[in-house]
Amino acid sequence: MQVVCSPILSRKDIDALQRGYRDRPALVRKPRLDILLGSPKEVKNELGELLAWLVASRHFDLKVAVVQDGFGQAIYHEKLGIFEDNKGHRVAFTGSVNESKAALQDNFEVADIFRSWQPADERRVARKVADFQALWNSETSGLTVYSFPEAARLGLLRPRNSSESIEYLNSEDSHQLPPVIGQLPGLEETLGIPIELNLRSHQSRAIREWFEKSGRGIFEMATGSGKTITALATAAKLYESIGAPLLIVIVCPYLHLVTQWIEQARRFGLDPLPCAVARSRWQEEFSVRLYNMAVGNRLLSSVITSNATFSSEAFQSLLRRFPIRLLLIADEVHNLGAEQTKASLPPNAAYRLGLSATPERWFDPDGTQALIDYFGSTLVHYTLKEALIDGVLCPYRYYPQLVQLTDEEFDEYYELTVSIARLSGKDKNIELSSRQLEALLIRRARLIATASGKLQALELLLTPRRQSTHNLVYCGDGTVEVPSEQSVERQINAVTRLLGAGLGMTVSKYTAETPLSRREVLHSQFASGEVQCLVAIRCLDEGVDIPEIQRAFILASSSNPRQFIQRRGRLLRTSPGKQIAEVFDFVVEPPLELSMPGTPYYPIIRQLVGKELLRVIEFAKLAVNGPEALHQLLDLRNRLNLLDLGIEEHDI
Repeated sequence: MQVVCSPILSRKDIDALQRGYRDRPALVRKPRLDILLGSPKEVKNELGELLAWLVASRHFDLKVAVVQDGFGQAIYHEKLGIFEDNKGHRVAFTGSVNESKAALQDNFEVADIFRSWQPADERRVARKVADFQALWNSETSGLTVYSFPEAARLGLLRPRNSSESIEYLNSEDSHQLPPVIGQLPGLEETLGIPIELNLRSHQSRAIREWFEKSGRGIFEMATGSGKTITALATAAKLYESIGAPLLIVIVCPYLHLVTQWIEQARRFGLDPLPCAVARSRWQEEFSVRLYNMAVGNRLLSSVITSNATFSSEAFQSLLRRFPIRLLLIADEVHNLGAEQTKASLPPNAAYRLGLSATPERWFDPDGTQALIDYFGSTLVHYTLKEALIDGVLCPYRYYPQLVQLTDEEFDEYYELTVSIARLSGKDKNIELSSRQLEALLIRRARLIATASGKLQALELLLTPRRQSTHNLVYCGDGTVEVPSEQSVERQINAVTRLLGAGLGMTVSKYTAETPLSRREVLHSQFASGEVQCLVAIRCLDEGVDIPEIQRAFILASSSNPRQFIQRRGRLLRTSPGKQIAEVFDFVVEPPLELSMPGTPYYPIIRQLVGKELLRVIEFAKLAVNGPEALHQLLDLRNRLNLLDLGIEEHDI
């Protein structure tokens, strides 16, 4: 049962609710449904105990609706309810009859009741369900809805005598609400799976496997399949099983992910401390929380931090100073395998959980092994194919777009490749630093990413779609020529100008430099269609949740499989009204006259196209139109003798 009510509650109910949220680990160990077997008098005397148990066992959840400023002494007094059975049938009602003899026998009362299985009522029920969901999520105009623990922390609750009616509050003689109770102790944070959340089978399996491995492991789950929710549900199950005290440290690679994690963690009752900005804003508060846990004044605490702050001496010293039972959750755990971060993994973490769709580090077996040694083996292995079959992710169509390099671009690519081969050790007489080799590799990657033909191809694709919304363009971080001005500019600026000034679309850049506050605005504008297209470089690769994306144009992609696997999963998140996603992938090919067998460029051309085709095959094999997508490149593969690359078409 989910209940939303005014903050005016009987003192007995407030006490019972407080115990239910605060003492969850202790209460859930003893079922209390036996109370219902007693006499009516015994049941009445034990109602508080039963309510506390129902809250602790996640059978009952309560939120408090507070009328926003500007409405005087008004209170939330709506009468709306929905019942649902296990087959999805719903009964919705508005209005009510007070539970009194006078109301039931004498008064003239009315309640409207609608049934979802009746055609005449179906739309009304759907509207009531949407109204309640908006209310529960605090999206109803004029109201702010708080979870009970949050309302208790903020001192929003108001007691009344249990025999007293609150109707007097609307009378002309009433000038003020009952006084607030003040902040209730022991409810700094709670932790439990939200009552409205139904875990999918792969999420339940992940939790079970983690406990079977004694609280260690890495969830290898496809991007968009609910790793964050699964991790928080795991933490809730752990808290219920071991009790207090428990410190939860969640580590994210980027600042914007810290914000997303905080939002999700609050659904589970946590009130995490963000430790990802200036040290002065979090160090003292973190110290106080740890001290209170160490002396028994606080049972549960959570912090969410970035990789950079987590690795800092200021953060590490606090973790070392207080030997408290610790659960470490690492989002995009592959990032912690680098030399500078893996040394920061706390050895005193009793429980360890890593999350990643791609836990293996690219060309770094030592870093991968270090993560496995610390977090444990990979669990679940929930693939993108499984997520598509289960309907966890949205199906997609894939359209590779061949873009031919100019003669000048290919000449530069050829020269860079020859230089890279020499620096890689093929010419033993040349000894240059790895930094120079890295610079050449970056130049070559940028050349492919910003090939001039890609802008023309993008314009052709978007011109008939200039009225469309929910578009995303991935750019490279290099520059392109502007022939009309005889200058160069960054590709992301050229794309933004092309779509905005050229096609008249509302477009906005979304980069690492975009402030967090601006990103929130962009998310809202993009979801509503006010911004038709986002233009990004790399900052949408990991973790950012924008499920409304329906169409992606990939101008640039690295040869690292993690990047395009993460990107694809990000595009396939489900969203209301989103039936299928579309991916337009810009694939470079050499000038036709240079790609014939027997030319001196043939080996390098095969290498260039082969790298591109590996990505194409990966995208095509799970697309709705996979065979058609690969058939588009059949001539190119045949010409370069690459038909046997990756997988055969009949395997798709």
